[in-house]
This record gives sequence, C-alpha cells and structure tokens, in this order.
Amino acid sequence: MMDGIEDENEILNGDNKKPGRSETVDLTDSSLVVDISDALSEKDKVKFTVHTKTTLPEFKKTDFTVVRQHEEFVWLHDRFEENEEYAGFIIPPVPPRPDFDASREKLQKLGEGEGTMTKEEFNKMKQELEAEYLATFKKTVAMHEFFLTRLAQHPVFRHDHNFHVFLEYDQDLAVRSKNKKEVFEGFVKSFSKTTDELLLSATVKDVNDFFDQEKNFLIEYHSHLKDATAKADRMTKKHKDVADSFIKISTGLLQLATHEHRDLEKFLTKVADTFEKARKSEGRVASDEDLKLSDLLRYYMNDSFAVKRLLYRRLRCLANYEAANRNLEKARAKNKDIHAAEKAQQEACEKFEKMSDQGKEELIDFKTRRVQQFRKNLIELAELEIKHAKAQVQLYKNCLASLREEE
Repeated sequence: MMDGIEDENEILNGDNKKPGRSETVDLTDSSLVVDISDALSEKDKVKFTVHTKTTLPEFKKTDFTVVRQHEEFVWLHDRFEENEEYAGFIIPPVPPRPDFDASREKLQKLGEGEGTMTKEEFNKMKQELEAEYLATFKKTVAMHEFFLTRLAQHPVFRHDHNFHVFLEYDQDLAVRSKNKKEVFEGFVKSFSKTTDELLLSATVKDVNDFFDQEKNFLIEYHSHLKDATAKADRMTKKHKDVADSFIKISTGLLQLATHEHRDLEKFLTKVADTFEKARKSEGRVASDEDLKLSDLLRYYMNDSFAVKRLLYRRLRCLANYEAANRNLEKARAKNKDIHAAEKAQQEACEKFEKMSDQGKEELIDFKTRRVQQFRKNLIELAELEIKHAKAQVQLYKNCLASLREEE
C-alpha cells in the first residue's frame, strides 16, 4: 500500500518554540526540515521514505532521501538514550511499532463470515475495516515523522552524528530486531533502573525545590494521562461500534424494503440511506477523536515518562555527587589520595550542575510545549465535534423533510 503523507503532521504539529530555546535555535527556521514523504506497508514491515532539506554545513547535500524501517528508528532512539552527553535532556519517546494485526484479523474474520451476511453489508463492513487500516497506517507514519521532527528542532540533537547517519546514509543501516536474550536483558536492566529509582527517591533528598515539585507533579500527571488515555480509547471504540451498528440497521431496512409494499419501500430506502450517511459521519467523529485526543494523550503519557527518566538520571547524578563529597571527607581525614578525591568531587559537581541547568530548561520547554499542544488539539477537536454535530442534525432534518413529502 503506497500512501503519500502531507507535509503537515496530522497528529502533533504544534509549535514547540519558547523564549529560552529561541536564543539557541529558531524552531520555525528551515535549516533542517525532516518529513516522511511516502511509506510502503508490507506484510511484516513498513518502509518509511525519510526526506530531508537542510542548509546546515555538516551535511553533504541540501536535499536527500533515504528509506528506513521501524527497527532503525528504535536504533536511533537507543543511541540518544545511551549517550551520557544527553543525560540532562528529555529523549523523545520512540514511535510505536507498526501494528496492523488487529485490522488484518478483522478482515480475515470478515472474509470467513461472508456467507452469513448480505453482499451490501459485507461491502460496507469491508470499507469500514479498510478505512480503519488506512487510518492506523497514517497515524503510524505521522508518529515516526514527529519523532524525527522533535530531534531536528532540538538545538543539540540536530547536530548528533548518529542522527546525521540516519538521515543521510543511503544504504541499509543493518539494524536487526532484538533476540529473546537481548529482550530479557533489557527487561532486567529496566527493572534494575526502576528499583534504583525507588531507592534513590527514598534515600536522596533533592536540594532543589524546583525539581522536587516537578517530580511530584509528573508522578500524578503521568497517572492521570494513563487513565485519560484508556477512557478516550473506550469512547472512540464506542463511536466505532455505533457506526458498525448503523451498517446493520441500514442493511436490515433495505432487506425489509424489498419485501414490503411499494410505498413503504421508498420510505424504508430513504431511512436506510440516512443511516448509511450517519455511519460515515459517526466514523469521522471516531477518527477525529482518536487523532486529536487519544493520540495526543498517549503521546504525552510516553513523553512524561521520558521526563521522569530525566529526573531519575539527575537524582542518580546527585547521589554520585554526594558520594564524591563523602569520599573527599574520608580522604582528608586519612590524609590520603586527597588530589584524586578532589578531582572526582569536582567532576561530579560540574556534571550535576550541568545536568541541572539542562534539565531545568528542558522541563520549562516541556511545560510550554504540552500546554500549546493540548490547547491546539482540544480547540480543533471541539470545532470538529460541532461541525459533525451540525452535519448530523441537518442530515436527520433532511430525512424527515423528505419523508413528509412522501406522505
């Protein structure tokens, strides 16, 4: 399936600009613009065509294109995550793995049940599932594009060597999926980090009220986002269920019309046509809610987790700094290895101060960015809801007027 992706990001195309960042890089400039111009969906993978336009001197060309798969996006994310130089920054969350299994399974079940429904109902259900598959495909592409956009807009990440390799190297990066052993090792490592984070939270007192308040806020914020995302998904599903019900009602009325009196046939046919139009309208409502609300909540749920990881790394750095202070006191008390202890303490101090400065700017940017994006998406969602509601009311009015003319 080939699908052209518009230049404007469908899910998260907000302006991330804020006063602090504008002094470093203009987030509205065109010195590095990355988008996914096309994507090819195959049975077990999606190939993304990544297009870059730039005026930065570190690139060999000003306009170039490469083809990347999801595993290569994961590889790029991990390079940022594992780089000590980026410990004080919020690492943009890795885009979700393309998952079309649910849509394929529904299409398969629909094919198996073709004999139990009418041709009209089968075709309508098939159209719905194909539209659902296409919407999932577009969202997947958009989230991968936004990941790259976040990196390209960041004043530090945009100059990263691995990012440039990802954008510019026109061959396969030879990245493979993790095997079972590596997945298990990653799980153990993640569990160890979580345990260490809990221990640090219980034993290390943050010396900065700003970061302590941010930590308490993020714990509650992440929990609320998780709950809101689940509820938004359920709401979207109910709208899709209503659209599916309209298919059955419309088909049932058409079947009934062929067995009844001729005058009633016109009546039932018009009502069936109204339900068919209402189905499309209800489907658009579900799609817009999924796009403007559910995906927004899900993204910032993942992004807030990335912020929590930043706070954990800073707390670990603080613990190391305090340990270096204790080691220096012991060295002075014993009058042994004082120079080495002073050097280690100074390096730990500089690293902690640098991470604190970077982290504070990142947290302020995170607040500005999320407020702007939530405001933008909620306004757009409200406008779309009003538009669809007016269209549905007009649809039913037209139906009633048409039926009265037949009386």
